Amino acid sequence: MPCAHCQAVETTFGDRSAERRREQMHKRGLDRTTRWLIEDLEAQGVRGASVLDIGGGLGGIMLHLLEAGASSATLVEASSAFLKAARREADERGVSDRVAWLHGDFVELASDVMGADVVCLDRVICCYPDMPGLVGLSSARANRLYGLVLPRRAWWTRLGAWGINTIMWLSRNAFRVFIHRPEAVERIARRNGLEPVYRRRDSVWQVLVFRRVESVGVATPLGAG
Repeated sequence: MPCAHCQAVETTFGDRSAERRREQMHKRGLDRTTRWLIEDLEAQGVRGASVLDIGGGLGGIMLHLLEAGASSATLVEASSAFLKAARREADERGVSDRVAWLHGDFVELASDVMGADVVCLDRVICCYPDMPGLVGLSSARANRLYGLVLPRRAWWTRLGAWGINTIMWLSRNAFRVFIHRPEAVERIARRNGLEPVYRRRDSVWQVLVFRRVESVGVATPLGAG
């Protein structure tokens, strides 16, 4: 990740943002699309699985999968504030001894990150400029399941991204959002031996779950939602 973007992540997702998000999660629970992703991964079976949660923020997906029977998890997070808050969440839930914590840009750290049975990126691809690098390296580390939440590529999502980026530019914040082509994301995942087994969407977001071709799991119909 370009240094300016790394610094912008730390600034944009600092202590106040992490605490506010943590309070929201405790009051309202996880976002609907995050819950969808968890449900779809659990439908494929996660008991005994290792989890790699990239850009996981407070670790909501990782924590739920551990509570659902996953054996261990690694959280890679570029925001030190969110990583600290995620540690607090894991401590409070009594699962911190089953989690490895990595601070930084996953693409830069990838050579030192082991593969996992389940790899997930929830609203991460839209915050990263190098989509091919991020998706290529992360999908290659999915031993069985690969779960994503990313924006739909529609005029209203592109308009929203333009508005956010304009505000960031006016405030001299280097952080940007990106509406990458979902078909390009899927093409990279397929090249790495994964096939889509579940997808659903709302007006803004879409959830995609892939399974490694040679793995055996519970088949789930495509096109739900």
